[in-house]
Amino acid sequence: MTKNLRWKVITILAVTAIAVWAFYPPQQKVRLGLDLKGGVHLVLRVQTDDALRIETEASSERLRETLSGKGINVTIAPASPTEFRVEGVSVDRDQEFRRTADEEVGTVYNRESGARGTYVYRMKPNVAIQLRQDSVTQALQTIERRVNELGVAEPIVALHGTAADQILVQLPGVSDVARAKEIIRSTAMLELKIVESGPATSREELLKASGGKEPPEMQVVPGVSAATEGGRAETVYYTVRRVAAVTGRDLRNARPTLDENNQPAVSFSLNREGARKFGTVTGANIGRQLAIILDGRVQSAPTIEGRITDEGRITGSFTQQEAADLSLVLRSGALPASLTYLEERTVGPTLGRDSIRAGVYASITGLLLVALFMLAFYKLSGINALVSVAMNLVILLGFMAYIGATMTLPGIAGFILTIGMGVDSNVLIFERIKEEMAAGKGARAAVAAGFDRVFLTILDTHVASLIAAAFLFQFGTGPIRGFATTLFFGLLSNVFTAVFVSRTIFEMVLGRRTAAKLSI
Repeated sequence: MTKNLRWKVITILAVTAIAVWAFYPPQQKVRLGLDLKGGVHLVLRVQTDDALRIETEASSERLRETLSGKGINVTIAPASPTEFRVEGVSVDRDQEFRRTADEEVGTVYNRESGARGTYVYRMKPNVAIQLRQDSVTQALQTIERRVNELGVAEPIVALHGTAADQILVQLPGVSDVARAKEIIRSTAMLELKIVESGPATSREELLKASGGKEPPEMQVVPGVSAATEGGRAETVYYTVRRVAAVTGRDLRNARPTLDENNQPAVSFSLNREGARKFGTVTGANIGRQLAIILDGRVQSAPTIEGRITDEGRITGSFTQQEAADLSLVLRSGALPASLTYLEERTVGPTLGRDSIRAGVYASITGLLLVALFMLAFYKLSGINALVSVAMNLVILLGFMAYIGATMTLPGIAGFILTIGMGVDSNVLIFERIKEEMAAGKGARAAVAAGFDRVFLTILDTHVASLIAAAFLFQFGTGPIRGFATTLFFGLLSNVFTAVFVSRTIFEMVLGRRTAAKLSI
């Protein structure tokens, strides 16, 4: 064996060894997609109008408080997700009102003057666009944290489509679809507010003292009574301050626990700023009720018995699973907007196993038919083609495992297509060698000429297919990307095995014979 040939053999063995190391054991290193492993496929839309509405409500409330502090009493009411109206500005306080409003909300809203002290504040278009983008990004990050807390292996959470407000979620191996959906879509907005009055059995009873209307700085929130009658919980109402003392943004951690009655509950701790605010509020309101509000519903309203700084507990009619899930969503943060489901598919693990089995059977059947054809048509040279095709599959598996690509059902189709292209390349080379030998050349010269003259043809066809695979990956989604990934790396390894490996095997065979002959 010449020195050049020896290095070729070492290179081939090294590439093979690295590929085997990359994917072995395949159960641990080859990622299976949703269609093979089973699980949940969801497409969600972020209702970005919610984020705009929250910003408008918060801004209008902040402006109202500032004006009230300066003795400027006006009526402020949100009119849509992007605008709010101000009415009742007196003529003598008009300039002061405008200056205060410009300082408070002027960077976010444009002002339009109306008649008799009326103003409309409309959100600036660039601010609205940025808020929508931020809400989608924040929702994506929150869902990622929740999915990671679920312990799902190899989940996919990514932007989806061209509308820029859709999120794709794939959870391989998840069978409890309802629980996964509830955890993902739960808004989990936590607010702690001082109770001004209540509980009452009806909203009307609660608002009787204020003439049937909510006071501007107050709001009525429903909840569930602690006591039950006949085993049924009753809906009760509380009047609470509109501005929360502490919100979910001040949370440091949350975990499931048990309350004093040994019932499931959720304990939470606050960050430094939250603890400071919580200590101030509870210290100033000892003996009053504190409403713990989750997603606009009072979960409990305990009496403040002393100054509390950094810890609290949410009690209610939780099961252990509900307490664990609530802890999970609180730890991962609140969603900035609600979600709607556009698409939902569930793939059972049995179907996934059937898909793998069918794909393996198809690949083996294809390989056997190819082996019979190559051996029958090209005699011993057919073994050369089979070795290169087998190496092609080993290298492809190694590629897929090393880069962490997900194997899908279309990916198996890509494997089978790769087998076909590998055989096609070998057929091109072998036919050219036979032509060279028919023209009177010796075996070594025919092999050299066959590979040299077919190389550009193989390269052309593979480059064209690589470009097609790249476009499929760029513009495709889900299974199409899986197919494109397998095809792309299969084509690269096919060039290496069909040209380099196959030629090296021919050189090894012919180099050991004095009178070189080729069975082809």
